[in-house]
Amino acid sequence: MTAPNHVDRRLVLAAIAALGVASVMTQLALMRELLGAFSGNEITLGVTLGNWLLLTGLGSWLGRGTGRLREPVPWLAGGLIAVAALPLAQVFLLRALRNVVFLRGSTVGVTETVLGSLVLLAPFCIVSGWLLTLACVILGQREGATGIGRVYVADSAGSIAGGALFSFVMVRLLDHLAILYAPALLSLAVAAVIAWRIGSKRLVVAASAFAVAISAAAFLADADAVSTALQFPHQKIVFRQNSPYGKLVVTESPGQFNFIENGVPFVSTHNVGQVEETVHYAMIQRPEARRVLLVGGGISGTAREILKYGVAEVTYVELDPLIIAAGRRFLPDALADARIRVVQSDGRLFIKQTAERFDVVIVDAPDPSTSQINRFYTAEFFAEAKRALATGGVLSFGLGRYENYVSPELGRLLASAHATLRRSFANVLMIPGGRVFFLASDGPLHADIAARIAQRGVPTRLVKAAYLDAMLTPDRMADLARAVAQPAAVNTDFNPALYLYHLRHWASQFRVRFGWLGWLLVAALAIYMARLRPASLAIFASGFAGSALEVVLLLGFQAMCGSLYQQIGVIVTMFMAGLAAGAWLANRRSGASSRGLALLAFVIASFAALLPLALTTLGGASVTATQAVVALLTFALAALVGMEFPLASRAQFEGAAATASRLYTADFVGAFLGALLPSVVLIPLIGVTAVCWLTAGLNAAAGVVILLRKG
Repeated sequence: MTAPNHVDRRLVLAAIAALGVASVMTQLALMRELLGAFSGNEITLGVTLGNWLLLTGLGSWLGRGTGRLREPVPWLAGGLIAVAALPLAQVFLLRALRNVVFLRGSTVGVTETVLGSLVLLAPFCIVSGWLLTLACVILGQREGATGIGRVYVADSAGSIAGGALFSFVMVRLLDHLAILYAPALLSLAVAAVIAWRIGSKRLVVAASAFAVAISAAAFLADADAVSTALQFPHQKIVFRQNSPYGKLVVTESPGQFNFIENGVPFVSTHNVGQVEETVHYAMIQRPEARRVLLVGGGISGTAREILKYGVAEVTYVELDPLIIAAGRRFLPDALADARIRVVQSDGRLFIKQTAERFDVVIVDAPDPSTSQINRFYTAEFFAEAKRALATGGVLSFGLGRYENYVSPELGRLLASAHATLRRSFANVLMIPGGRVFFLASDGPLHADIAARIAQRGVPTRLVKAAYLDAMLTPDRMADLARAVAQPAAVNTDFNPALYLYHLRHWASQFRVRFGWLGWLLVAALAIYMARLRPASLAIFASGFAGSALEVVLLLGFQAMCGSLYQQIGVIVTMFMAGLAAGAWLANRRSGASSRGLALLAFVIASFAALLPLALTTLGGASVTATQAVVALLTFALAALVGMEFPLASRAQFEGAAATASRLYTADFVGAFLGALLPSVVLIPLIGVTAVCWLTAGLNAAAGVVILLRKG
């Protein structure tokens, strides 16, 4: 055994690698849980990731006090025990308390999402950030700035392993609580070894007791079943399982099944009106159609409803195989007909690659609440859909909900979709049903839907003359005409205007309170940025670049290759691998200078400025080539970002605690702003190219400041 203040370097690095594994797995699990609990969109994801980084940065800043600890190593072991226990408690409490804190079934607003995620994430994030600085102090006492670089590499390596295991293995087989057992036991094992090496019997007993308790829970209890039941009281849960796309729950209430993915109900067996409107407005335009493409929604009954028109084949494309499997199990009649061909693929990628031609294409997708869904409403997608249509074919989709009033936010949403459709189609017809349905074609479109359905003799339960007479009144049609007459931006893949309009429409339903707490946060960030030293400014700028440009790369990847989650997981893993490789290479250098740090900032700025050109050039490349190039660009970006941290720690070393705390805080705060602002505000508002140039300007400015102030 060794003294409490000394432990082998490899054990310290193993502790940080275990922390990296636990951090990335906890982050992914909690983001998915929060998305489901708050029925969220990309704002929820942006807020959650932003709060995660900000709170971890706060923990790193608080870690500056670890330099005064007389015996820091026992605190490292104790922190790992906390890291093991906290995520499991957080997931369970989130499920148990969601319907206690917020009204059951209600949509949680922006303010509540911010505050709720802050409270939930704070314990783990603050502890993990504090432990990073603590590990730098332990190694920095012996190795100086080199020790700080080694901690950064170990954390990145652990994140690679955790992200890969979560994305490619565990999420396909286990629920979130079961997934979190693995990093918990790993952290406890490392904590126990460290405690044994320093002779701390209390910590050995504590780590062992927690490990036994977690093992017993894993093998003897079903915590996921208990906590999921708390999320859906008074309903019988007949199915629950994770896929790479989210958590799918099927509940049974008297006479119906309800399919709920990530907390959002998307299929109920008695929703006849939605099924009929989705199908008949489009199909009655071309009642002699032989081949129909349906993107999403098939298990709800839309695929079977299309068969009423005597079509030869319905091609139903669904991304998540778990939805198809659950649909076949609980709603077997929905897909039982031999004329329904089921294709498991991303709908946009299928349309882009298919050589088939369809008489009608129906996109049964949610509103563009995320950049992923927005891909089905862009000018590029409409052009691809037109190529997949036979001559005079019809494209149909629903957007928004119009009761009896078109709000300004809804009006801009509809106007943008209309303007975007007119880029590809000569004729556009809008039907104000439960949703506002858009029909687009180069052939004729007909508004006398009830008469045509009656003439054709198609049996319907809701979409009949009485219902349509109430919906298609002159005043409602005039409201839509006025809405789309206003100027609105065209929605494109890299300038997602419709996504921005939808976020505004969504936010208009809540009272967003930007009170004293919000202004205090803005003021604190402004003061913090104004006081950054040159090396810290470089780390802040590179942290912003890492997050912002990764968002850009993922957005470009989705637009060109579809939602291929396996490959997106590869990209995220490539980013973490690049961070580790860059930090490892920089850490091998024996010296550092302000000039070298400034040069690296200019290289990152150049990368950011040229990235839009690279993505534009890839537009005509094959999917395989695009995947490979985007993965390489991601690795290169991350390597540049990873190289800065060790260089900055040597260029501005003022003791392990102060240096590690200052640089980790700058990194996390920069990454916080880079994750939140581009995804939620800047890309929808000013577009991808402007965001890249803004990122380039920030890093170039950091390089200039370093040269002028020389460290």
